[in-house]
Amino acid sequence: MGRSLYLTSAGLAVLLSVALWPGGVDLGAAPGSPAGQRADLAPAAGGDAETRRALLDRYCVSCHSERLKTGDLVLEGLDTANVGPGAELWETVVRKLQSGLMPPVGMPRPEQAAMDSFIMSLERALDQAGAANPNPGRPVAHRLNRTEYSNAVRDLLHLDIDGAAMLPADDQGFGFDNIGDVLTVTPGLLERYLVAAQKISRLAIGDPTLPVSVEQYDLPHLTLRQEDRMSEDLPFGSRGGIVFQHAFPVDGEYIIKVRLQRNAISLGSALRGLHRENLIDVRVDGHRVQTFTVGEPKDDAGQSVVGASELEKDGDKHLDVRLSLRAGPRTIGVTFQQENWEFEGVGPARLPVSSYGHTAGKSLSNGDYGKIRAGVDHVQVVGPMNGLRPAETPARERIFVCSPAAVAEEEACARRIISTLARRAYRRPVTGDDVELLYAFYQGGRSQGDFDAGIQAVLKRVLTDPEFLVRIEDQPENAPAVYPVSDIELASRLSFFLWSSIPDDELLKVAEDGRLRRPDVLRGQVMRMLADEKASALVNNFFGQWLWTRNMKTLRPDRFQFPDFDENLRQAFLRETELFLQSQIREDRPITELLTADYSYLNERLAEHYDIPDVVGSHFRRVSLPGARRAGILGHGSVLTVTSYGNRTSPVVRGKWVLENLLNTPPPVPPANVPPFPDGEGVADLSVRQRMEEHRKNPVCAACHAKLDPLGFAFENFDAVGRWREQDGRSRIDPSGAFPDGGKFDGPATFRQGLMEHRDLFLGTVAEKMLTYALGRGTEYYDMPAVRAIARDVAGRDYRWSALIMGIVNSQPFQMRRRS
Repeated sequence: MGRSLYLTSAGLAVLLSVALWPGGVDLGAAPGSPAGQRADLAPAAGGDAETRRALLDRYCVSCHSERLKTGDLVLEGLDTANVGPGAELWETVVRKLQSGLMPPVGMPRPEQAAMDSFIMSLERALDQAGAANPNPGRPVAHRLNRTEYSNAVRDLLHLDIDGAAMLPADDQGFGFDNIGDVLTVTPGLLERYLVAAQKISRLAIGDPTLPVSVEQYDLPHLTLRQEDRMSEDLPFGSRGGIVFQHAFPVDGEYIIKVRLQRNAISLGSALRGLHRENLIDVRVDGHRVQTFTVGEPKDDAGQSVVGASELEKDGDKHLDVRLSLRAGPRTIGVTFQQENWEFEGVGPARLPVSSYGHTAGKSLSNGDYGKIRAGVDHVQVVGPMNGLRPAETPARERIFVCSPAAVAEEEACARRIISTLARRAYRRPVTGDDVELLYAFYQGGRSQGDFDAGIQAVLKRVLTDPEFLVRIEDQPENAPAVYPVSDIELASRLSFFLWSSIPDDELLKVAEDGRLRRPDVLRGQVMRMLADEKASALVNNFFGQWLWTRNMKTLRPDRFQFPDFDENLRQAFLRETELFLQSQIREDRPITELLTADYSYLNERLAEHYDIPDVVGSHFRRVSLPGARRAGILGHGSVLTVTSYGNRTSPVVRGKWVLENLLNTPPPVPPANVPPFPDGEGVADLSVRQRMEEHRKNPVCAACHAKLDPLGFAFENFDAVGRWREQDGRSRIDPSGAFPDGGKFDGPATFRQGLMEHRDLFLGTVAEKMLTYALGRGTEYYDMPAVRAIARDVAGRDYRWSALIMGIVNSQPFQMRRRS
């Protein structure tokens, strides 16, 4: 790839355009069928073809004929012996039949055995056609999304950055934000990359000329109860507060400013909880550096020494700590001393939390009960003052693989640093041209400063290089129609799939040696990577988007309808699902446990919300679930809340979630001018189900809602924040319904049983969703043979997650590529 020097956003745009379209690579076009497709190589199925034709003629063609074309689908006269030319249409037929959507309920349907035989026969023919004409697709040039960029910087430089503060959010495609087709590059984004590279390079090197800056770490103002220990990184016997990681760029002086929560402006914006004294503890890396006392001091007679109004106005202005700190990442903790005798763990039940957040066992006196306690609002880190270049930080140790003792040694050391840095950033062996280009940047920086200034200029250039910002796979000369990607490219596919980041040195070395495709080596690398803490990216990015739980961070349930919902509960919802999914991968559990697991991870706040007794303390631990109502992810508060509206449940949204994410049968786009959901005084006493039945009386609404609503009704016992209930308004809840194929259920437990009867469809859905995420592109009809092969293999290996992940890694779409 040709390269040129550049320093401006315009130059970066030119270089990115060269990178994104090398040799005619099409960034925007979806992969299609290769020219000269030889579907005739697929063997005719003989008797199978005749049987397929007979079933279609009897049950399908009456609607899907040339005359009616119901659903724009014509099956009349279609060649059932040679399915290759019509593979895209036949894959649609398979999906409709598997989900039970066709034939529609109420129309003549074949016996289930005949239906299953038809589907298996058609799938077999499609798989044979796919094997005869392999098409692994052709991923487009893939810009790193914001998460991948942040993780890549972390692993390249051992420096954590706030990607959300530096770069805009990415668009989603096919449910994920790592889809190459939608990861566009705009002039505004190019400017952001340049600014980010400037800041990151200065932080990583430790530039002593950095200006004084203020970084603020906020807590939710009114919705976070600071009654318990907030983190494992805060001391036992503490309550409330905040803990965070902060990268101190240079050795120098810094000020840590603590500010407390205030009442809403309508209540005078006064500091809260100062009716009593509070001891505040400030720590750096676990070591106490300062304590403060805030609150209403009293004399020996119990009389206030300072006026309440003065205290409530300025009572936190003195909470500043000035420290001399060495550069590097530090853990800052600010918390209050707790006064309680409760223990944490699974133990005897205690009195419930009151509406003010007080718990039995707290030391309350002098009429304090019911008053809100003091809490931290935000912490600022100000600095550096009198900054000095650091001798050692994790970032400098990562970058400076050598250190010149004299000017004569600088060139050799600079070239060594450049080679090491570029190899990791570009995710491939470096060439002489790579080194020479970057060395020119070193010389420019060195001419204006010292050796470190030269390396800083190199780092800034690397962070804006298209080979860092974009995943580009080169096409060999005279490549066949379908060819394997290189080991180096496979290493990047693997690391961005499992880590959302760049390959580490071990993976890159194995790829450079040409050993990555050896089955034992590849499996060993996958297992090693899954055991690494960086594999948490798979939970946060794949599962968080597939299951919609990432949306939990921004939802705002109606505080009048759900006054008990607060920030603690939001965080508990997220933590429960995160710990559960991490355990699924770490322990290599069966995938079906997503639906059936009889355990979860709870703390006291969440257990109370779920009406599960004997869980005490803020620490999360594995808890066996009583009964079957909350089994699997379908009982998680996170899933139940993201599939609701802010003020009520939504059978439509929940039904859509099931169809899309569990049964891989997304409903059609709703028509224009849909009548509004019945609301207002006339229906205020009706349950959501009764109002949905009124809504379905409109013929415009009935067709779609007949598929969506019944699946959503299964969860009506859970309100819009996941709390169990027996009534909706004045009506007793009816959670009964039916699957698209007519199978009945009468609540969450039998609904899960019904899903387990469709486990192969569920497994295929999980496989297709994860393959989409792994490839960074939407799956196409020609990927379905690979999806089915993966699902069959996983079913034969006890449905284990490791079997699914290895199946994807070994699949043709993951390891191969179609020529452009």
